[in-house]
Amino acid sequence: MALAALGFACTISRVSLYRHRPLIFCISKVGSSSSSCSVAVEPSGFVEEKGTENAGHLIGEDRDSSQAPQWKKLSSVELGIRSSMISKPTRVVLNALKKKGYEVYLVGGCVRDLILKRTPKDFDIITSAELKQVRNTFSRCEVIGRRFPICHVHVDETIIEVSSFSTSGRNSFGGLRNNVKRPPGCGERDFMRWKNCLKRDFTVNGLFFDPYAKIIYDYVGGMEDIKKAKVRTVIPANLSFVEDCARILRAFRVASRLGFRFTREIALSLRVLYRSVLRLDKGRILMEVNYMLAFGSGEASLRLLWRFGLLELLLPFQASYFVSQRFKRRDKGSNLLLSLFASLDKVVGPDRPCHSSLWLAILAFHKALVDKPRDPLIVAAFSIALHSSGSLLEAIEIARGINQPHDSSYMELQESPVLLSKLAMRDEVVDLAASIKDILFKMTSVRYVSQAMSMYPQAPRTDLVFVPEALLQRTCRIFDCVRRGMERGTVPRQLKIDYDSLSSGSLEEVRRTLARIVFDTVYPKKRRERS
Repeated sequence: MALAALGFACTISRVSLYRHRPLIFCISKVGSSSSSCSVAVEPSGFVEEKGTENAGHLIGEDRDSSQAPQWKKLSSVELGIRSSMISKPTRVVLNALKKKGYEVYLVGGCVRDLILKRTPKDFDIITSAELKQVRNTFSRCEVIGRRFPICHVHVDETIIEVSSFSTSGRNSFGGLRNNVKRPPGCGERDFMRWKNCLKRDFTVNGLFFDPYAKIIYDYVGGMEDIKKAKVRTVIPANLSFVEDCARILRAFRVASRLGFRFTREIALSLRVLYRSVLRLDKGRILMEVNYMLAFGSGEASLRLLWRFGLLELLLPFQASYFVSQRFKRRDKGSNLLLSLFASLDKVVGPDRPCHSSLWLAILAFHKALVDKPRDPLIVAAFSIALHSSGSLLEAIEIARGINQPHDSSYMELQESPVLLSKLAMRDEVVDLAASIKDILFKMTSVRYVSQAMSMYPQAPRTDLVFVPEALLQRTCRIFDCVRRGMERGTVPRQLKIDYDSLSSGSLEEVRRTLARIVFDTVYPKKRRERS
């Protein structure tokens, strides 16, 4: 059985880009425009669906946007979701709240990832309990946030976020969806879940999972969009992005991580509203960029940001590089910057991210090579010295003995016609480290950032600097070990990455991982194996 399409009569001036998508609430103010609408809802129950095959693969175009999505209940068992796929700390929190008689659900991106057989970045819980009741349930728990309060429950070394239906119901952006009335024939629990769904960003994040009943609830068409590999906003995209411009960056994060495409209305809205991200707090921008680059989807994120024009705002030095390379917006080719992040993506992931200092160091390293191309042996010696935390003499000797081919497709690598002396190589390696530090200061200088795209007057100008001083200094320390001294040390053998240390920003672990990424990019394993 299906929930009938929502009927309405609605007029919107100026803010409406799309006339055929139904609105499910009344909009009193968006910018300087106003509208009025009447809503008629005729629910007739749920459609029962079995687990779908090929979830996450592209199987068609946009659904008819004039039709409201059907409400669906799906069996998590038939979708292949097992309890063991939920982290142990999350199960501890779920069981404790359930034991006290509260309703508990997993919600958001973790449900989507479980359906797609991906490892969730984290698990979010929503409950019928009040936040005060959640806090009283756990010995190590605190309520954080004023505008959107949630509980942080500490289980061993893990923090589990728990939100409450009652709190999320009282808080939304401008109250746009607070006045949704309970439709006739709609049960209290369905209404509670449905109303919460309407406050979420994307349909694929609007799924509820009851791990005890083993049911996934879909009120906004999230399963259909997972099947079609689409990122779609719960409400019309132009209104959603005006309501919260951080959703623009979250859209890039979700699409790049999952390999999903934007719907047409999101793509259109991005081209109109993308500059609104400049209104965000710098800390929020850093957080969103870190989610894009540190969790295993860095290459895809850079491509998508470039395609839709946000790279010029967020990372103008890198945008300038793409322009200089005549890299087209939809270009499927590669370059050294993308290859470096492809190498990073191979060693990190949603459950094992890196510290932000690592991707910032990669950006600065690449920019230094753009400004002054280097011999691949210099880059090799540099990476080996980083890996050994400064055994420069031995690093140079190892690099001079490399007889494997480097990737000659990169313009940033220019082979010297003669083999440089050890002293000359030492000076080049030290100069590379110094130039990276200089680039880091330029990347965090309003003056230099505002001039990054000056050669391209048609490009949008920005003076956005979202990297804080503490992160800058931390990243600079990565390269302090590369000094002019020629002392001999011991180059350690390749060790497995300690992901706890990498995510916390351990200097030694970040250095070793950066060295590995640089070396494997310049001297790809496939080329080494062929040689």
